[in-house]
Amino acid sequence: MTIIFILFLGMFAFDVFEGDASFVNKLGGFLIHLIPNFVLILILIVAWKHEWVGTIAFVLVGIAYIVMFWGRFPVVTYLIISGPLFLIGILFWMNWTNRRKLDHQKRMNLITGE
Repeated sequence: MTIIFILFLGMFAFDVFEGDASFVNKLGGFLIHLIPNFVLILILIVAWKHEWVGTIAFVLVGIAYIVMFWGRFPVVTYLIISGPLFLIGILFWMNWTNRRKLDHQKRMNLITGE
């Protein structure tokens, strides 16, 4: 889901190719527009191994988006961008808690010999 969201967010960077600027300027603008995507990719790489990082980071990014851009867009925009980030954070939290329970159960089975 995170990869799909990053691709969705990346689509908005293509708007820099409209206009009369040179290709180099457009390419630079495109890369600047993709900085949030690169940050989300880095978070995902770390969260893939440490779910608690994804839990905290994706929720914080969603909150940061709302705080930084509040009042600039209609409310539905905040739901479209921050909503998936909150959902991704919740999914990482669910995976983190379930993994801890399964690891505990595996250790108990090893101790008891089951």
